[in-house]
Amino acid sequence: MIRSGLIMAGAKQAWLTGKHPEGQEDGILTAYEISQMNLSGTELVVLSACETGLGDIVGNEGVYGLQRAFKIAGAKYLIMSLWKVDDRSTQAFMSSFYRHWLTEKRTVPEAFRSTQLEMRAMYSGAYDWAGFVLIE
Repeated sequence: MIRSGLIMAGAKQAWLTGKHPEGQEDGILTAYEISQMNLSGTELVVLSACETGLGDIVGNEGVYGLQRAFKIAGAKYLIMSLWKVDDRSTQAFMSSFYRHWLTEKRTVPEAFRSTQLEMRAMYSGAYDWAGFVLIE
């Protein structure tokens, strides 16, 4: 779980040199570090960047990566992508999802499914919307 993570603002120096200013975070949040957090009250984590739903398969342990880290930490639902989805499609998907979830007060799975149906009607190819997955 050290090989998966999120790169935050300010991580360039640590990434390139392996060093960062003393007393400051390095800007690199590994899946291992995420798994050590307490996210038990977190209903939803959305990682809409490209390929955030991928991870390494380790023996008979299953897939390690961001999804496993957030589930270990206690997040109830995760929305992630399995491939590189176009920025416009991603924006449309996320806008639709949040409208269904927050404005229309649907459950996360209901909002996700409604968004999939909307996107399917808007885009002829599944490549533009089907890369997003909901993990419970």
